[in-house]
Amino acid sequence: MAVDRSETVILKPRTDKREYRRIVLPNSLEALLISDPETDKAAASMNVSVGHFSDPEGLEGLAHFLEHMLFYASEKYPVEDSYSKFITEHGGSTNAYTSSEHTNFYFDINSDSLEEALDRFAQFFTRPLMSPDATLREIKAVDSENQKNLLSDGWRMHQLQKNLSSKDHPYHKFNTGNWDTLEVAPKAKGLDTRLELIKFYKQNYSANLMQLVVYGKESLDKLENLVESNFKDILNNDRVKPCFPGQPCSSEHLQILVKAVPIKQGHMLRITWPVTPNIRNYKEGPCRYISHLIGHEGVGSLFYVLKNLGWVMSLSAGEGEWSYEFSFFCVNIELTDSGHEHVEDIVGLLFKYIALLRNSGIHKWIFDELVTICETDFHYKDKIPPINYAANISSNMQLFPPEDWLCGSSLPSRFCPSILNMMLDELTPKNVRIFWESQKFEGCTDSLEPWYKTAYIIEKLTASSIQKWVDKAPNEHLHLPAPNIFIPADLTLRQVEEKVQFPVLRRKTLFSKLWYKPDTTFFTPKAYVTIDFNCPLSNFSPEAAVLTDIFTRLLTDYLNEYAYDAQVAGLYYSIRCSNAGFEVKVVGYNHKLRILLETIISKIKQFEVKSDRFSVIKETTMKDYQNFKFQQPYHQAMYYCSLLLEEHRWPLTEQLEILPFLEADHLTKFYRDLLSRTFLECYIAGNIGSTEAESIIVHVEDTLFKSSQPTSKPLLPSEHLTKRIVKLESGLGFYYPVEGLNQTDENSALVHYIQIHQDNIKLNVKLQLFALLAKQPAFHQLRSVEQLGYITVLMQRNDSGVRGLQFIIQSTVKDPAQLDARVEAFLKTFENKLYEMTDEEFKSNINALIAMKLEKYKNLKEESGFYWKEIVDGTLRFDRKESEVAALRELTRQELINFFDSYIKVGTPQRKTLSVQVYGALHSAAFQSLIGDSSQPQNTQIRDIFSFKRSRPLFGSFKGGLGLMKL
Repeated sequence: MAVDRSETVILKPRTDKREYRRIVLPNSLEALLISDPETDKAAASMNVSVGHFSDPEGLEGLAHFLEHMLFYASEKYPVEDSYSKFITEHGGSTNAYTSSEHTNFYFDINSDSLEEALDRFAQFFTRPLMSPDATLREIKAVDSENQKNLLSDGWRMHQLQKNLSSKDHPYHKFNTGNWDTLEVAPKAKGLDTRLELIKFYKQNYSANLMQLVVYGKESLDKLENLVESNFKDILNNDRVKPCFPGQPCSSEHLQILVKAVPIKQGHMLRITWPVTPNIRNYKEGPCRYISHLIGHEGVGSLFYVLKNLGWVMSLSAGEGEWSYEFSFFCVNIELTDSGHEHVEDIVGLLFKYIALLRNSGIHKWIFDELVTICETDFHYKDKIPPINYAANISSNMQLFPPEDWLCGSSLPSRFCPSILNMMLDELTPKNVRIFWESQKFEGCTDSLEPWYKTAYIIEKLTASSIQKWVDKAPNEHLHLPAPNIFIPADLTLRQVEEKVQFPVLRRKTLFSKLWYKPDTTFFTPKAYVTIDFNCPLSNFSPEAAVLTDIFTRLLTDYLNEYAYDAQVAGLYYSIRCSNAGFEVKVVGYNHKLRILLETIISKIKQFEVKSDRFSVIKETTMKDYQNFKFQQPYHQAMYYCSLLLEEHRWPLTEQLEILPFLEADHLTKFYRDLLSRTFLECYIAGNIGSTEAESIIVHVEDTLFKSSQPTSKPLLPSEHLTKRIVKLESGLGFYYPVEGLNQTDENSALVHYIQIHQDNIKLNVKLQLFALLAKQPAFHQLRSVEQLGYITVLMQRNDSGVRGLQFIIQSTVKDPAQLDARVEAFLKTFENKLYEMTDEEFKSNINALIAMKLEKYKNLKEESGFYWKEIVDGTLRFDRKESEVAALRELTRQELINFFDSYIKVGTPQRKTLSVQVYGALHSAAFQSLIGDSSQPQNTQIRDIFSFKRSRPLFGSFKGGLGLMKL
């Protein structure tokens, strides 16, 4: 049989120059080929239409476990981990995920290596090897992944919602799997998990249930040949696509109020209804229309009213978990302490707003506005990495007809009030499920969810009781949103006056510096503007750091109802703390960008502290700081590493100590001091002319510095702040042991940091090449073979231009000191592999790294992010990629070995290390014995972070001069 190439017109963006072709192989595998001659990364994604809903009874997590196992080895490539090693060594990455009804495998790679990568990838689906030894090891990896999730409120509450559903519907299942479900329970029943795994694979991994996307620089005909030759041997057993009819929730699971105890501080309200899946009417877009209105944040919206009452911090609405057979519409509301006391009023106001939508009818102008926004977004969508593009499309392929594979459900086009009303009519008190989370329910529960042990209690509701909530809810003026003024009308491209390759310093005054880069690559009607306010007082003390944080949050809060429409229309902004003050960023369509930016600057100038909003923001900030203790232990280890290395980093403990005593008056005074002297570091790029870019900054200067009552004065020369990094000592290993902040978390974590050098092109490329060579072997040895933990990473680290290498491991298997020993053992083993590396292997890895460096930016945001970091760090190496490629071309194998011997090799006199060790609950005894032990002559224990920092020299800063770039 020949390949079926029936002509299909696939809708694609107007700006998309790529070519697409749908084919069906004789074995019924459906594929989409994407030819992009300009790409420097190739990618592929295979979607298999089977997921955890198909897990056999008593083998929870089997589909997810199979996803893990297919990465190990195959008959053609029997060396364990050779697939991942090949992908990594050729500049790529690989991953997979398992959802309810599909499993998706994907990779990307340097574009010249696609052919061999496809050959290796295809083995997943033809002849994989699943050895008994690998099976047992990978069950431990799945268990470690589950351990990581046990104290995550997201995972816990999702499983609680699933648990409170019909036991005969697969939605009810536990889907991750763990040691008990994949080893202990099957063995007790006389089942061999490996044999069950192979049986599941043979039954379900059929070619007719697979959808493949291949993205490369080759022609469509060449890609077709590659797909046919590599994937034609996948067996087609004509497996009927699994179907799961019926609803997850019977009447007993509706009209319920579930009070649950979360891990973190705070109160959350999740209100859900079973509804008709949006995918059945995706051209009409009922879910998009209704979620747009219920989730709106402008004047008159539900959120606007609840926020002004001081009851909520955030609100979102939209379709939650869904399939073709069932769906949930969800409204998630983060409550304040006051809101926690008014939940009945909040639910009442939500139903009032739904009644308003029902009674006011479906408005065509709102639908048309959404259509305009969606079409603009689709046709001017930024290019994304091919790996993400391929994975997104392959998952769409099992759901949508070929013409809609690229757009999915993102382009509503048919106005049908009856369908929109149908979904509104499903949002009633009769089928509502309310999940209310708060630690205040501790001790008031009577049930435990079996998998995550979440404590909860169920209360039955009636339609009449909810109606009483509606009746007694405050009479606030809820109304529909006004037309969106931020929808761009001018999408024309500006004429580029001067085609520059790198940003240029366009303007410099006492008040600001403007870096400018016109769009000469992407040709989209978008711009990128960043202004960094350098304020010496912003990080002067822990109190100043907290007040600066509250200031940025409060400013965002004040702008919200005005700027929300901008974000809906594709114009995004953020205001956040930065190294030396705070940063304002506006990114998106350039037509209305200046209006939004000038409003933000005006709000900064006219900033006033409203005591009611200050109280709410203070409460939010307090909970965020307090909840850091519930972060994953490896996040805590990374925090301590930064605290040890950064000269002016204040500890969270001190900020938490200060925060309760701060009042609105403190911020009022601090704001005046904060902005009394400042300098603006600015970057403007994209579809904006140089004259306009300058006039934007002139307006900002005029507003802040030159008005009749100026807010700010320029910085004095001595006031320019820099971020400096602690210099570790050669030949000495420092270690910082600390107990995990949440002692109910059994996981321990390690960050083993090797500090190497301050930004230097030749040393940079040696470090990068070593990291490329060692990354996959480290993962394989420490994670796959030794099974230390699911989170096992080797990566580079860059602290304001100070470069290094770090191993990050989270584990319940070994304590951090033992993990540290395993890292050093790996490095000792790996040095032999490095010494034995052939010239051919060396050259191959050099070429892979060069190809990675020459990879073009995908979009304006990605390009601007690179240049902005150079500006913020003060390095100003805008030609960094070109310089590093030139250095790589001259690098020899012996130079790399000398680099390893000098900086990384265990025991070398120049080696500088810092081991941050976070001890979880399982290893508390090891922590206590370590604290009293000072018998490690080569390693120095850090007992006090601040004494350590004060005693160490610092690297110089690149900030202040013109960095390393010749201008």
